[in-house]
Amino acid sequence: MNGLLRRFKRGQEGITGLETAIILIAFVIVASVFAYTVLSAGLFSAQKAKEAVHSGLQEARSTVELKGNVLGKIENRVLTELYFTVGVPPGGDSVDFTPPTANTTSFVIISYSDAYQVFPTLSWTMAKLNTTTPDNLLDGNELFQITVDLSSVSANTTDEKKPGPYHTFRLELKPPVGAILTIERTIPARVDEIVNLY
Repeated sequence: MNGLLRRFKRGQEGITGLETAIILIAFVIVASVFAYTVLSAGLFSAQKAKEAVHSGLQEARSTVELKGNVLGKIENRVLTELYFTVGVPPGGDSVDFTPPTANTTSFVIISYSDAYQVFPTLSWTMAKLNTTTPDNLLDGNELFQITVDLSSVSANTTDEKKPGPYHTFRLELKPPVGAILTIERTIPARVDEIVNLY
């Protein structure tokens, strides 16, 4: 039996401690590179998730809301101007309402649409109702009255397409950041010079 064991051992060399150490070190290096890759990807996705949450909060805080009624000015049974008041909800961020001039564009865009036509931008003006600050930032404690000129909506169109009685339209106030304020109204059958639009 001893002779049989000696024959098996002859010509076979075992793995030395140095070779074993090299193999173990290679496995550790491969595992550490893999772990670094996984951790880097996790940190990158956590950073992107943080940016997405921050961006979403910024959008939600920069919202403009309607405060009060929407009034319309009627001339010859056609809507020519809209008046409404906007404010920032509690906890909201300021919104820049710098009006457009000949040399600049506005940060806030107001658009109009109805069943017959679409106007991506309309002329508008702003009046500060309860503030004396020199800037045009709508802060949480302020109210601005917006006047929208609808003369371009009635120009160069037929009478049935002009915004008159029973006409439904949609106005969108688009701030530079935040949710769009949508105002959809129908002009009543009996109209006065100034009418409350529901």
